[in-house]
Amino acid sequence: MEQFVRVTGIAVPMLRINVDTDQIVPGPELLRVRTEGHAASLFAGARYRQDREPNPEFILNREPWSRAQILLADRNFGCGSSREAAPKALREYGFRALIAPSFGGIFFNNCFRNGLLPVELPIEAVRLLAGQMEAAQGNAAVTVDLEVQRVTAPDGTAFAFTAPATLRRMLLEGVDEIDLTLSRGAEIARFRSQDEARRPWAY
Repeated sequence: MEQFVRVTGIAVPMLRINVDTDQIVPGPELLRVRTEGHAASLFAGARYRQDREPNPEFILNREPWSRAQILLADRNFGCGSSREAAPKALREYGFRALIAPSFGGIFFNNCFRNGLLPVELPIEAVRLLAGQMEAAQGNAAVTVDLEVQRVTAPDGTAFAFTAPATLRRMLLEGVDEIDLTLSRGAEIARFRSQDEARRPWAY
């Protein structure tokens, strides 16, 4: 699994409520990702015109927003289906962190397993970050630090956040559940030895 500790970069404001996984990667794109990868399908419904030409009105098709590594969203981002192509597309495009007041539950967990950090902050904090990025016309940076669990705005304002302990450790160390289990091999062996002494018939 890909490691994440911190990122400093452009944060693109896309403050819409209930952006579901079908908007992040529309259903018809699921066949395309097999040959083109996931990044090309990200927000395809808004990102392209019918002839697959980039839509100049879509924010990710404009500089410097096209180089964003952090996405600012509104409530319930990633709701809907469990489509894992959604976090994969965001990561392959270049995003490392998402900041929103809330996320779809399955999407939230899938992000961690795809090297992408979902950060929950109050909407007031998200709007402050978006306002500063818009005022700078994208020429500013936000820092998201998983190690200290803090988001820092362009003007230095800091916001604390929390991440589930196990998922946080997995992302910081770049390990998945299997790696995490294997890292406790000595504890597992000790338990088996003690359990076998108590219940030899089970072995």
